[in-house]
Amino acid sequence: MRVLGVDPGLTRCGLGVVDGGSGRTVRFVDVGVVRTPAELDLARRLLLVADGVEEWLDRHRPQVVAIERVFSQNNVSTVIGTAQAAGVVALAAARRGLPVHFHTPSEMKTAVTGSGRADKAQVTAMVTRVLGLAEPPRPADAADALGLAICHLWRAPMQSRLSEAKARAAELARAHQTRLRTAARTGTGKLRAATATGLGPASGSSLAEREQNRKGTTR
Repeated sequence: MRVLGVDPGLTRCGLGVVDGGSGRTVRFVDVGVVRTPAELDLARRLLLVADGVEEWLDRHRPQVVAIERVFSQNNVSTVIGTAQAAGVVALAAARRGLPVHFHTPSEMKTAVTGSGRADKAQVTAMVTRVLGLAEPPRPADAADALGLAICHLWRAPMQSRLSEAKARAAELARAHQTRLRTAARTGTGKLRAATATGLGPASGSSLAEREQNRKGTTR
């Protein structure tokens, strides 16, 4: 499976492509950054991000796109810009019918380093080691993009199994509810039939009363 990892941003949008093999085998394909000048207006900057991502999608033909999920920061303007860039990337992938998955920074760090609190230097060091790179990818946005691609490759089998287990559990629950409703309808139908033929509790009580009244009349 080939994954394009994206660390979204307006100033720097990190892009990294990794191929996954059997088990936890991963192979480096490419890494880079799309940059946009801060003096440009927002629409123009988003267009540059979109063009850059489109070029990478055409060049590398990934099967999945993994994007870092935006989380709250102190700088609101940075969060908004990052979210807008992530939306542009997701849209570009959706136009090609590619599945898009979002991973939080802590999920990526845990997958790559074993700690959700790892800093950027630790992520870069582990990405370099895992992919067997001759030198660390720069800037950190590029390393994070590769980390996201690795994270998805390593988490995808587990997520697939969890999804299958949830679907199976939901199917069993629906089947159980159907059996309960069927049993309830069947039980109600049998009770009505028994009552109509004089075998139910209500009809039995009425027959007993009629028999007692008959005997009293005879006497």
